[in-house]
Amino acid sequence: MDILTWAALSADAQKAALQRSPLIGDSGLEQSVRAIVDAVASRGDAALKEFNQKFDGFNSANIDSLRLSESEISAASARVSAELKAAIAQAMANIDVFHSAQQFRPIEIETQAGVRCELRSEPIEKVGLYIPGGSAPLISTVMMLALPAKIAGCEKRVLVSPPPINDAIVYAANACGITEIYQVGGAQAIAALAFGTESIPSVDKIFGPGNRYVTEAKRLVSQDGRCTVSIDMPAGPSEVLVIADSDANAQFIAADLLSQAEHGPDSQVILVTDSEPLAQAVNQALASQLAALPRQEIAATALKGSRTILVKDMQEAALVSNRYGPEHLIIQTRFPRDVLNHIRAAGSVFLGAYTPESVGDYASGTNHVLPTYGYSRAVSSLSLADFSRRFTVQELSAKGLLGLGQAVMTLASNELLDAHKNAVAIRLASLKD
Repeated sequence: MDILTWAALSADAQKAALQRSPLIGDSGLEQSVRAIVDAVASRGDAALKEFNQKFDGFNSANIDSLRLSESEISAASARVSAELKAAIAQAMANIDVFHSAQQFRPIEIETQAGVRCELRSEPIEKVGLYIPGGSAPLISTVMMLALPAKIAGCEKRVLVSPPPINDAIVYAANACGITEIYQVGGAQAIAALAFGTESIPSVDKIFGPGNRYVTEAKRLVSQDGRCTVSIDMPAGPSEVLVIADSDANAQFIAADLLSQAEHGPDSQVILVTDSEPLAQAVNQALASQLAALPRQEIAATALKGSRTILVKDMQEAALVSNRYGPEHLIIQTRFPRDVLNHIRAAGSVFLGAYTPESVGDYASGTNHVLPTYGYSRAVSSLSLADFSRRFTVQELSAKGLLGLGQAVMTLASNELLDAHKNAVAIRLASLKD
């Protein structure tokens, strides 16, 4: 990777050094995705079957239903190896423990005499879970979405994935309590979840990562007046930023960088270090490890849009990282928690030499659905709270209204909202009778 010295860069050059992959962005993308969304909204299952054939080479005309039957789920599950089932079980256990600990605790408080306020939470009733297919079936994403939805108590949990759905995805979904599994992917699947079709029910919120077509479809349906659906978060290609000092292991760093680079050609990886010898050693390790990867062509393309940034110290490293706002942040330094104290923007953080990003992707227990493309500066990683909606409750006694009413009427009067003022005044008058 190219090595840049942060202090030697102009303000514009520093900004350019933190730009995401140039593969992002396509002026025709919105138009293409909108056409797919409109087709599904107007033609339902017929459009989904046509898109299955066009984009995935899957002939849906010869199947009875887009939904997998119980027998198909059982057959797919039976084909999954015992070793993989055991790995899925271990990951599920850790994810369950971490997300169960996030259960909402109601708040009930008297803000002043006779004025009671509450914060309550209820699960979102219907959720749609999108699981990418393609060259790397994301079994782990099933667990990251399906388990929190189940723990939160979402009544209807619908999973969609491009056909033919990988057996392990089917098994993991079933193990996590998902029984509605539909064979449809891409932007058309997002549209189906938003609008509903003859087969697929509409949902209240859509979760899950995907390619740029999926991401654009999520954005479009969340802003479409024909439906009322929300999405989990903005998302783009995978990314990792590694902060390392001279004590770090170059082989470990190279492995971490490549673990993200292999996701796709538009993934981006960045190393921030105060040690030029380490930066050179990482480049050498990248070359040797890349040669042994089955997905080396994909990773090599991603590395072309990646770079190393030399900084004067770890405080400046944290500053660079915060400006970038990475999806994944690995801190491999002598005192990683000291650096952590300066971190303000990251989707998920991995501390120390023995915490590769891979553990968070699969089985440590944290969620791997994370904001990308700099959104971590304002958007949080997926948690149990995302599968619920919070609402407030207030209850005033007569004494409470007597104590608060005048302040409310004064504020309403100053906002020129006389009906608001009168709603209080009429009640106060009744208390004097």
